Amino acid sequence: MASVFVSKFASLTAKAVILSFIVAMMAWSGVAQASTRHAAIVIDAKTGRTLYESNADALRYPASLTKMMTLYLTFEALQSGRISKSTPVPFSAEAASQPPTKLGVKAGGAVTVETAIYALITRSANDAATALGEMLGGSTRNFARTMTATAHRLGMTRTTFKNANGLPDDEQVTTAHDIALLGIALREHFPQYYGYFATRSFQYGRHRIRGHNHLLGRIDGVDGIKTGYTHASGYNLATSVKRDGRSIVAVVLGGKTSRSRDAEMAELIRKYMPRASRRGDPGDYIASRQEVAPAAVAVALPRHDAPTPDKRPARVIPAPETQALALVSEAPEPAARPALKVAEAIASKGVDPVSTASTAPSGWAIQIAATDSETQARAVLDKASKKAPTVLADASPFTAVYQKGGDTYYRARFGGFSSKTQAWDACGALKKRKISCYAVEQ
Repeated sequence: MASVFVSKFASLTAKAVILSFIVAMMAWSGVAQASTRHAAIVIDAKTGRTLYESNADALRYPASLTKMMTLYLTFEALQSGRISKSTPVPFSAEAASQPPTKLGVKAGGAVTVETAIYALITRSANDAATALGEMLGGSTRNFARTMTATAHRLGMTRTTFKNANGLPDDEQVTTAHDIALLGIALREHFPQYYGYFATRSFQYGRHRIRGHNHLLGRIDGVDGIKTGYTHASGYNLATSVKRDGRSIVAVVLGGKTSRSRDAEMAELIRKYMPRASRRGDPGDYIASRQEVAPAAVAVALPRHDAPTPDKRPARVIPAPETQALALVSEAPEPAARPALKVAEAIASKGVDPVSTASTAPSGWAIQIAATDSETQARAVLDKASKKAPTVLADASPFTAVYQKGGDTYYRARFGGFSSKTQAWDACGALKKRKISCYAVEQ
């Protein structure tokens, strides 16, 4: 009897040890996979010297940092005179069907080039990026070819683009080093347009769209560039800083959260900005600027300013007064998770519900209602904007989807508050106007 007990005890002990080992390996694997997304670099933008790097040449997913190249080619077309800031950008059915974040322009509609630029920089609008790509390249595929060719002539040798907006594609890859080069190229090659990247918000119709770059206005000398996020990429950020005669471009890829990514970037700026040189030859480009090969131009940049859209644009809408802005379905920031193949991410979760090609909102938001109808949630937001235009002038309306008891509900929220006090004060002002409200941290 004793031998039977000992045998069973040994068997249970062995199973426990094996189970513990499996759990430990799974945990270690998760940490290892999550860490493989991280990469960072700091480059002295005056000399090209690398001040810091970590996995800087490892392949990563660019997410919405892709739009930096879309804007580079847009600026190139502006500089050459092929297009102007007022040129209409038509939205095809494909462009209009892109998932959030987006402007929400319907197929057959149009906005100006300048509106599209602001939309990419602030809202990181996927539909506007696709529309720009189709206009400049004739098709997304052709435009992606030119994006890749341009990347290589800038010295971004490990970068491949497959679309104009950064939505998941398993073959769309880059490196922290390559993105830093692109950031420097935007500054060096198009100083007349680079100021767009410092835009913190812009007015689109009745709505003020606020940007995702939280370092603008918070860290002295930061003047842009771009944020990005997908499940597979993690939280990405490219940042340009000019201060005290020094200049750097820094990149952080694969952050676990938008806050940790911003904190890492702030620390990189604090530590390495003093090490940047005040001297540099203004006549030398750090980012190569070879001429585009004629063949590449012929393939990807047709003579016509725009492709034939699925429907003829009725009119250009620079900043519509009557068109409702498509509100973004957003959810709280997800917990850190292991890196996934993009194809797996699409198959398992579809497009990331947080903010597919841009950072999820951070800071504080205020909620004024919750309903089982997204249309009704949007109507509530619109009504509140009209009833309290001063209080909500700088706030960004959005809907946040959540599930309860198998049913889908939509929270009507305004984001863009930098502190708890700011959000509470806004709620207090709304309550005086008989609008129910409470503050939530994103």
